[in-house]
Amino acid sequence: MVRTEPARELALWAASAIHGALDGYQQAFRDITARARHRFARRDWKGAQRDAMERLDLRDGHIRRIVGEVRTLLGDSLEDHALWMRMKATYLDLVARRPDMEIAQTFYNSVTRRVFSTVGVDPRIEFAATEMGAPLPDAGRPAFRTWRTRGPTADLVAGLLSEVDLGAPWCDFPGDVRVAAEAIDRQLGDDELGRPLEALDALPCVFYRGKGAYLVARFRRGAQDSPLILALLHEEGGVRLDAVLTTPYDASVVFSFTRSYFHVLMDRPRSVVDFLKSILPQKRLSELYIAVGYHKHGKTELYRELLGHLRGWQERFERARGDRGLVMAVFTLPSLDIVFKVIRDRFAYPKTITREEVRLKYRLVFRHDRAGRLVDAQEFEHLAFHRERFAPDLLEELLDECGETVTLNGDQVDVKHLYVERRVMPLNLYLREMDPQSARSAALDFGQAIRDLAATNTFPGDILLKNFGVTRTGRVIFYDYDELTLLADVHFRDMPRPRDGDEEMAAEPWFYVGENDVFPEEFLPFLGLPAGLKEAFLEAHAELLGPGFWRRMQERHRAGEIVDIFPYGQAQRLPRRCPPAGAGAEEGRP
Repeated sequence: MVRTEPARELALWAASAIHGALDGYQQAFRDITARARHRFARRDWKGAQRDAMERLDLRDGHIRRIVGEVRTLLGDSLEDHALWMRMKATYLDLVARRPDMEIAQTFYNSVTRRVFSTVGVDPRIEFAATEMGAPLPDAGRPAFRTWRTRGPTADLVAGLLSEVDLGAPWCDFPGDVRVAAEAIDRQLGDDELGRPLEALDALPCVFYRGKGAYLVARFRRGAQDSPLILALLHEEGGVRLDAVLTTPYDASVVFSFTRSYFHVLMDRPRSVVDFLKSILPQKRLSELYIAVGYHKHGKTELYRELLGHLRGWQERFERARGDRGLVMAVFTLPSLDIVFKVIRDRFAYPKTITREEVRLKYRLVFRHDRAGRLVDAQEFEHLAFHRERFAPDLLEELLDECGETVTLNGDQVDVKHLYVERRVMPLNLYLREMDPQSARSAALDFGQAIRDLAATNTFPGDILLKNFGVTRTGRVIFYDYDELTLLADVHFRDMPRPRDGDEEMAAEPWFYVGENDVFPEEFLPFLGLPAGLKEAFLEAHAELLGPGFWRRMQERHRAGEIVDIFPYGQAQRLPRRCPPAGAGAEEGRP
């Protein structure tokens, strides 16, 4: 224990160092995010991909550096809890007026957890869930611009688009304004009581992801908010409007947990998240923070949400529905739509992958373009729950088969490592239990999911139905990553034809099969699609069952092509009205 005066000075130095590291991280985060406009303006899609990767790795690098500095600065006092309590209070004074105070608190917590490897939460030295719910500075100041609906809808759209500087000329600004206004009037118009739209609120920031730029707004009518998302593309002829999305369903798909994070420049993250929450009330704050790139704080919010749920519901963790996994033990809370996945100590045959390789697969998905088809898994370490929260059979399974990760410490269950994902309904159960039309739609989207994954250089490995799920919006996604690999690493082969009866009747392959060899002709028998759904699947996706499709996708990736995958349906895309490149793209707006 250090003396009081030196302790106060040391706490100030250390807290100031962490605050300085936070500033460095946030500035670097903003710098990378700001490049999105430049990438969009220059149609530099490869550069945008590099920026996305760089930003994902950014925070861990800053945390590692400041943890090293704090270790050196505190020396023998590194694990002095009284000193860290002083540091926490000092740090809170430093960040109390920051518009990103919630991000600052999570940053500090990451430092403490790296130093102490805290199991559960130690509210003495880190910011607890209750502290992080405090109002933020300028919480009452709106983050949006408002237009009153005093004239034609086209005037509102023109005002909104005129304030956006994308760094590139529009292809057909008047045409886009007209088409957007017509779509809004057609889709939202007067309601059943004859009430018109009253006002348009719009965030001033542009949401960039992949090849798209999105303007996010809402129309107000009484107490009802309706989302408005304008999807923009920059093609050779200039910037054009590609889709007008006005339903909560459409907005939910754009901000789905199965898509990569947006790059959006904002000073007050919470104000932007609150605006998004107003048009996406079914989404948690955690999902929205993650969607705009603050995935670490999203994890903090997710943990807060879990603790709040446990306080309000007297229910137990239980095994999740679906086939028992060979690699993961999966459990859930019945009233909470998330699942918890713990890696088993040993994997049964035929799995040959290691625990570390499983973690690398999840890391690959985290850094990869998820194309709306891969679940975003949040990784947690050193969690603790009371043993009474676990169904006895589940706790027995976790202790017996995941003992390297899950241990019992008195009445406390310590979980060294797990992944948290949104819960979806396994596709094999969905096809069995849902009505015929829903099942058919899911079977067709199953094929489209495989196509979309291939378009992003992803091969699921195991394409069994049980490894896919259906979201609440009806989209089919993939969530079992232990066999996932890059499409470029797979050798897609034609199935050799037997030369005689002995080869035809052989129980084992009579031809050489390499480690990365895949025979698409073998897919269909393993899928287990019911007869009626099998025919529908084959009609739409028969080419997936031959190597030609896969080889063509590999050629496109080798050529450096970035395949377009939009967070809305083809039928929602507006007709292309732009002239060819060089034929007169507009240099500005009227």
